[in-house]
Amino acid sequence: MLKIMLVWRFALLNVLTFFTPKAAAFDCRGDKTLSQMTIAYNHDIKPLDWVVKKLNNQIGKNIKFSSFEENAHIQVFTKNDSLKFRAAGFTETDFSTIKYDGYRYQWSKDLKTLRVFANEGAGAANGLYDLKPFLNSITDLQKVHNKIFTPTTEYRIVKFNLPWSPYRNSPATTLHTETCRDLTFWEAYLDMMVDNKFNVLGLWNKHPFSFMIRSKSFPKATGFSEKEMLEWQHFWTTLFKMAKDRGIQTFIVNWNIVVSPEFAKAYNALEYSDLSDKVKAYTKESVTQIIDEYPDLTGIGVTLADWMGNFDVKMNPQEREDWIAETFVAGMKAAKRPVKFLHRSVLAGDPMAMRQLIDKADFKDETLVEIKFNWSHGHSTPTLAITHDYHSGALDEHFWKPTPKNYKIQWMVRNEDFFILKWGQTDFIRNHIQTNLKPYVNGYFVGSEGYIPATDYSLKPNITSNWKYTFEKQWLFYAQWGRLLYDINTPNSFFIQSFEEKYGKTVGHKLFEAYQLASKMPLTLASFYRSTWDYTLYSEGFLAPEPSNKEGFFDRSAPFISIEELMEHETLDPNLLSIKDYLVGKKSGQLNSDKKNPIQLAAELEKDGKAALKLLKSIKTTNTNIQLEKADAQIWAHLSIYFANKLRAGVAFTNFKDNKLASDKNLALKQLKQGLDQWSKLSKIADTYYKPVPHVALDSYKKSNQNLFSWSAYLPEVKRDIEIVQNWK
Repeated sequence: MLKIMLVWRFALLNVLTFFTPKAAAFDCRGDKTLSQMTIAYNHDIKPLDWVVKKLNNQIGKNIKFSSFEENAHIQVFTKNDSLKFRAAGFTETDFSTIKYDGYRYQWSKDLKTLRVFANEGAGAANGLYDLKPFLNSITDLQKVHNKIFTPTTEYRIVKFNLPWSPYRNSPATTLHTETCRDLTFWEAYLDMMVDNKFNVLGLWNKHPFSFMIRSKSFPKATGFSEKEMLEWQHFWTTLFKMAKDRGIQTFIVNWNIVVSPEFAKAYNALEYSDLSDKVKAYTKESVTQIIDEYPDLTGIGVTLADWMGNFDVKMNPQEREDWIAETFVAGMKAAKRPVKFLHRSVLAGDPMAMRQLIDKADFKDETLVEIKFNWSHGHSTPTLAITHDYHSGALDEHFWKPTPKNYKIQWMVRNEDFFILKWGQTDFIRNHIQTNLKPYVNGYFVGSEGYIPATDYSLKPNITSNWKYTFEKQWLFYAQWGRLLYDINTPNSFFIQSFEEKYGKTVGHKLFEAYQLASKMPLTLASFYRSTWDYTLYSEGFLAPEPSNKEGFFDRSAPFISIEELMEHETLDPNLLSIKDYLVGKKSGQLNSDKKNPIQLAAELEKDGKAALKLLKSIKTTNTNIQLEKADAQIWAHLSIYFANKLRAGVAFTNFKDNKLASDKNLALKQLKQGLDQWSKLSKIADTYYKPVPHVALDSYKKSNQNLFSWSAYLPEVKRDIEIVQNWK
């Protein structure tokens, strides 16, 4: 009975919020409102220092910051400070129930001082920064309740592909090189991450080693001069320190059996898939050297795919894991300090081999295992339908059954679906986290392979905007993913207020609601049109440049999803019916009413699109930045209605092919013509602000001059759908 009572007591301590007694309605040391509020903290804790500077800029004169003093209105402590400040009347047990990155608010017994407790600097910084709405006066401060806060997820990771040694080499990638070498850009990007509660920066490219070190045993692996190498080393050292000072972890992620072109030439090796001992030795040494030379780097990651078995060299799962053990694991073990290990599951093929590798490695820290959620198109359905652990996309529960003891999974929610338009949909993100945050899951990755959020290359030069970098343009994406991963209970009012702070109270709520409605469009398309690897879908363009499987009809004439392709394609979300399955079920009298059919889906899309357009029409403004926000939501809304028209046309045209009724053909033509009207409208809006841009997935269409993307460029393909139906006999 005592044990049960203790368990209940511990659980209650983690969730119970104690309300501050109302007797302390004002500060006993002064007036009800303060000219200055004093916040005491340890100045040596860098993440706290960052928050202090941020609060100074945002609030300014209302706050006085100092080192520890007993009469401060707010005192911030980490566990290591507890011995120094034991006179304050607390012990290390005050930290025992606080999780990583979390914090505790506790009023002093005399109700004069609010104390913020955390185990480390990042948690303390979160605790102080989250007090921002209450720092205007002591009256506001005393609205804060005693509580323990634990973040919804431990790892909130941004996936950032680097433009040097890129996995996807195209103008859409390389145009970012100069920006991504600029530490001013990274300062702004890291600040954005802290603002939105992301706590890990993952940096990805094929082969980072030759840009970071001069190998001791293989010095010709890098083609840089001594001066250039020093510049690169300064870049990495500064970047990792900037991140650490903000409480952000950093990971370098290498693909696998890849060396630099310089290494291949100098040491008579293959650039890819070289299984020789010298490549193993170079890889192992590089891992060790990078860890030793960059003390602020948090971890190293490696993937299982591509040059381990996708292309020329075929390796079985055990051979892949053995290679990683001899290179990455051995290199980490030989380093002077422990770092965290990120093991990507891509095409692992055998979770048991992965488990054995992690077991044998016996790392100090829990290993991170990244699994792609619905392959490269995580912005689809919150239902886990496929992963990238096998070529088939099959789900293998052995990755999480039995529950792992020395690793946890982080879902990779990739975005290859919208690169130009702003996007934000809180219901989807909340539902995704709530549905998929299992005991074996402790985080998420969000980011792209084919899109780098650095240089803005889509906006016309004559348009003046309030952003410098594209991640600033995509502020809503980062705010909603980051904040909801940090606290799933963050209310919509928080994001509405963000709109209002940017654009005023008269339009803030309308813009938020319009995005909530219109941003369902790419999610619905990716859920309905099953896709796998990167190039198989680009939702904002209504494109599927490459086939995702061998089934169904694929029209190589253009990347645009034609009416016939839509009719023949299977769905990703198991709760949706494809056009073909819907009509077969309807004809046989065995229609599954538990699944949503294309006609129902079309009704939802049209309803949401029209509601969004109505909200946006009511916003009258000459402010260019509001017009840009409005334009993106309008394009999504017109795309939503276009998709609705096309679904109805697909059903009608499939019926016509079967029964040859003129009424079905006429209905299909009517819907496609209405769709053409929607596409014409969205193209006109887009052409006002955006220029044709390179898109990484369109490289194979260079000969047909379709390698630059704009919506108006696909008007002929929208019209072609009408011709297909008209000409069908």
